[in-house]
Amino acid sequence: MSLNNGQTLTSGQDSTRNGSNSNRAPWEGVRAGLKPSTPTRKPESPKPENAITIAVSSRVLFSMEKEQQIFERQGMEDYIKYQVEHETQPLSPGPAFSFVKALEAVNTQLRELYPESEELFDVVLMTNNHANVGLRLINTINHHQLFIERFCMTGGNSPIGYLKAYHTNLYLSADPIKVREALEEGIAAATMFTQEKMTEVSETQLRVAFDGDAVLFSDESERIYKTHGRDKFFEHEKAHENKPLDHGPLKCFLEALGKLQKKFYNKGQRTDCPIRTYLVTARSAASSGTRALKTLRSWGLEINEALFLAGAPKGPVLEKIRPHIFFDDHMFHVEGAAELGTVACHVPYGIAQTVSKKGIKDKDTSQAPK
Repeated sequence: MSLNNGQTLTSGQDSTRNGSNSNRAPWEGVRAGLKPSTPTRKPESPKPENAITIAVSSRVLFSMEKEQQIFERQGMEDYIKYQVEHETQPLSPGPAFSFVKALEAVNTQLRELYPESEELFDVVLMTNNHANVGLRLINTINHHQLFIERFCMTGGNSPIGYLKAYHTNLYLSADPIKVREALEEGIAAATMFTQEKMTEVSETQLRVAFDGDAVLFSDESERIYKTHGRDKFFEHEKAHENKPLDHGPLKCFLEALGKLQKKFYNKGQRTDCPIRTYLVTARSAASSGTRALKTLRSWGLEINEALFLAGAPKGPVLEKIRPHIFFDDHMFHVEGAAELGTVACHVPYGIAQTVSKKGIKDKDTSQAPK
């Protein structure tokens, strides 16, 4: 598997996406065209200050490889012209599509239980596309029957400055540069990649998997491991097992998920809650797992399943879990998960980002449409 320009994870020719085990993807017919329409009887969007806001770029929500090639080879004007000429042709789903659909499924259940509550997921399309491209994006969203009412189209400028204005809890983008900028602003963010293989995922239960160090937790312990080795790391964790780790960049998103989980628990739905979270860590349970679990407890956060792999590959375990999204700070684990069909995101945070990775380079695509 290779990583192309920091944007594409290639994982073989056997493509299984969003529940289709056949050679024909379930959305394969969408390119035949659509009639622009506006779905009726949509629920009202929650107020941003009450919602859990997920900002996604157009290139992770939809598949836009051809359009991106036009931009890179022919420039912005030809790109916009192509989008306008094809604005009645829907884009295919991208790597974030199943995740967004799962968020909407959770919202449906929350509205049934709490009709007046605005504690819901709210998806915002955050893109530096020009407004002229907006009609194709709107038509595609309506075609796929997605509930996305909030757009931010910045016409070539960086959208990062708008993330806080939209009360963003999580930002997903194909551009690693923008993701780093968001993390520097204290916003949970991760880079998503286009994968040729995506396994079937649940349509009724949102599953989110997290790495521990430098994702949920700070990179404090990982720095000890990188600097002083395994034995010193184990000694450090044993000596500090009652001292909670500092928070990492995705802790706030787990916290937001936990807030919604409790709403289901309060209605007697702990065992069949439509949100399930996983800790998938390379830590060893006996040697360094205690501190991780005690840290979560000290934060008042629950994790539904904790898997301590003691350095074993994460891909096979994730293949069993079938999460809608998995966050890790190591490209090695991201690629390994993607090879087996898990939608894996890279969190460019912590000491692991200073280690040179052969064959992997981030391309600055800051001017490219997202």
